[in-house]
Amino acid sequence: MKFDIITLFPEMFSAIKEEGVIARAMKKSLISINTWQLRDFSSNKYKNVDDKPYGGGAGMVMQVKPIRDCISKIKQSSPNTKVIYLSPQGKKLDQNLVEELANFESITMLCGRYEGVDERVIENDIDFEISIGDYVISGGELAAMIVIDAISRRLSGVLGNEVSLKDSFTDNLLDFPHYTRPEVIDGQAVPKVLVSGDQAKIDAWCLEQSIKKTKQKRPDLLLK
Repeated sequence: MKFDIITLFPEMFSAIKEEGVIARAMKKSLISINTWQLRDFSSNKYKNVDDKPYGGGAGMVMQVKPIRDCISKIKQSSPNTKVIYLSPQGKKLDQNLVEELANFESITMLCGRYEGVDERVIENDIDFEISIGDYVISGGELAAMIVIDAISRRLSGVLGNEVSLKDSFTDNLLDFPHYTRPEVIDGQAVPKVLVSGDQAKIDAWCLEQSIKKTKQKRPDLLLK
């Protein structure tokens, strides 16, 4: 999977490119993350990529031409890339959408700043608008990292599919409880079934607990 990120703050992505699961996946060449400094596509000496909004109002708006030129450059090497704009107005990210996105070979993400981007970019250059939740953050960079991490977990070899297939939200269920050593602590013991060695009973217990947790914490998932 190839990720191209259009951003004013490419340095922020060192957090996932240098540590953890994503960094290991990059070392294995399972994914690549290329950051593009949008100011490199500015046509003025001050490297500005924003301007005042027509009609007035607070804040600045990111301009069409630098964004469009950057997307065009990316498409020279990845003509079939899907372009995502990270926006609170987009479709809310969930596991089903993650599964859909994981099928693409190349994804380009535009990280908005200020008051957002010129609407003509959204209308003509964007394939998907995606939101990570009903709240507003300062820019799309953190959202892009979340999308990269969520997608990467579903790719073969990144975690091992046998692990990621049991994540929360798989089959619209939350994950079952997990325990580790010691077997007893402060008088609380690990459920006996988990140390029984009977894998069929363990699997049945895990499913039962997943359903129970989902009913308690996220009953809405059972209605999907």
